[in-house]
Amino acid sequence: MSRMAARLKPDPYVLALLLTAAVAAILPARGGYAIGLDHAVTVAIGLLFFLYGARLPGGAAWEGIRHWRLHGVILLSTFVLFPLLGLACAVLVPAVLPQPLYLGLLFLCVLPSTVQSSITFTSIAGGNVAAAICAASFSNLLGVLVTPLLAGWLVSRTTGGFPLDALPEIVLLLLVPFLLGQALRRWVGEWVRRHGKVLGRMDRCVILGVVYTAFSEGTVGGIWHQLTPVRLLLLLVVSAVLLAIVLAVTGLLGRWFGFSRPDRIALVFCGSKKSLASGLPMASVLFAGPSAGLLVLPLMLYHQLQLIACAWLARRFAATTPEAEPDVAPASR
Repeated sequence: MSRMAARLKPDPYVLALLLTAAVAAILPARGGYAIGLDHAVTVAIGLLFFLYGARLPGGAAWEGIRHWRLHGVILLSTFVLFPLLGLACAVLVPAVLPQPLYLGLLFLCVLPSTVQSSITFTSIAGGNVAAAICAASFSNLLGVLVTPLLAGWLVSRTTGGFPLDALPEIVLLLLVPFLLGQALRRWVGEWVRRHGKVLGRMDRCVILGVVYTAFSEGTVGGIWHQLTPVRLLLLLVVSAVLLAIVLAVTGLLGRWFGFSRPDRIALVFCGSKKSLASGLPMASVLFAGPSAGLLVLPLMLYHQLQLIACAWLARRFAATTPEAEPDVAPASR
């Protein structure tokens, strides 16, 4: 029972996000304070993506090209399988999910994989950590450009309008700082690594600011009447089903492609994750207005679900002795 309780224990950071959302619902930012906070968060997002660029080992991702089959399947899961499943969820609108929650689910489906948790769970499970580092890094490198484009295309298919006015802001706030961080990584990378803990806290504070701003706009705009307890429960169920399908498919693909056990583990953990750290700042740029609060809810719920499920899976993989696995040659080397 104690082990089960530990697995189901909520992530403290997710609890902080939910608490921030609750504070915004009770004490939302209004007037000049809201405008000033919005400008501050905008500047902080640019700095955040500069640090992402300076932190990500771009060279390591390119060195992983020799493992191209494994990385290709992971990217297909992240940027093809997930979006297709998101489009299939259109049948749930409006009976199960209102339009803003469905758009949030679509946005979740086009996000890149996580970096830290994908690598951590792969390591715990005895998987190919080097491949996980390369795959997660490459996913985030592509995600800075691919995620906004995919999000715009899917939103246009759903609502009939493409947010063209957001493109210059996406380039200036996300892509340019990220590429600048990559370009200066040779000079600032070591400083970023030395101050990783402090900068990590700053990352989280910025994301909390994004959540507070988005949920404040939702409160002031009066959109929370769309979110009933039943709707929230249904969203949780849909998110759990989405995660279960992707975990099952990535597991089957690993065996179908003949990957080794360590490679299959990396595929499952990297191919099923979605990045909260990248997603919330991107959402604040792509989806302005009162509905932004509802749009980020699917990501917040999915993040907690993926941590619980993958922690359980990592322990299951770790408990399975390699000798019990069939000998399969790494087909992706």
